[in-house]
Amino acid sequence: MTASPVCRKTAAKSAKSRIVAVGAIAVAGALLLSGCGDQTNDKESNAVVDAPLADKLPKDIRDKGVIKVGSDIAYPPVEFKDKSGNTVGIDPDLGEALGKQLGVRFEFENGTFDTLLGGLRSKRYQIAMSAMTDTKNRQEGIDEETGKKIGDGVDFVDYFTAGVSIYTKKGDDQGIKTWSDLCGKKIVVQRGTVSHDLAKAESKKCKGGKKIAIEQYDNDQQAQTRLRSGGADAGSSDFPVAAYAVKTSGGGKDFQLVGEQVEAAPYGIAVSKKNPKLRDAIKAALDAIIQNGDYEEIVKKWGVEAGAVKEAKINGGK
Repeated sequence: MTASPVCRKTAAKSAKSRIVAVGAIAVAGALLLSGCGDQTNDKESNAVVDAPLADKLPKDIRDKGVIKVGSDIAYPPVEFKDKSGNTVGIDPDLGEALGKQLGVRFEFENGTFDTLLGGLRSKRYQIAMSAMTDTKNRQEGIDEETGKKIGDGVDFVDYFTAGVSIYTKKGDDQGIKTWSDLCGKKIVVQRGTVSHDLAKAESKKCKGGKKIAIEQYDNDQQAQTRLRSGGADAGSSDFPVAAYAVKTSGGGKDFQLVGEQVEAAPYGIAVSKKNPKLRDAIKAALDAIIQNGDYEEIVKKWGVEAGAVKEAKINGGK
């Protein structure tokens, strides 16, 4: 997610951003439908019949028939719960398509975004898939804020491109068009995301003592609630998430996007560096669904064609 997605470096170059016209994401209609990634419909059998890439997986995962996925399932339209409590969105749909290629079920488990890589290190999950921006710091296990090494890092299989946007209450942009306009104002963000990193980096540049007041929350929906109630001047999240909120919150009457997205960066599926076989299997499966049209069908369903990739890449983030 700006985390990171359609998360989640410091300063503009580390954003999981992309320059894409706001109109490119038509988040109405299909966004409200249950996704093909519903995790409740295939519990009886873990294995997928006739999976062409099953032999590429590590044997222990292939035998279990399940890949456990750490995800912050409160980030619509990337991943979220529908009205029936099913996990839906871009990532679950892609997970289901990847699972068909690999002969396993992608089982999404909910967690706060800033704990997902820790869960990966502790082997609670085999992968993390949650609109997470692929950055060099995450690849190398470097803490974004302190610059200190905190772990082995992870490998990413890049599957989408997304940017970071600012949004305000509708009709009340307070002259905010760029990140520098936030100096002296309050912004709400999800903790551990690129939006959070950008806000901290920009605040250090503010002059005259007019820093950015930053309120951080466990998930983006809490941040939106705070802004909606008038408790902040602006919010920031990944462009697809911000666009979805603008389109759906209050029937489109609560929020508006302001300014342009910042620089583009890839979303990546995070895999332990100790599991290169799983990483390579996921890359092969992603290339397969790009080639067979399943990937295109999913991004079109959710109105996010603007962020689509043409091939899978490993550690393409900067």
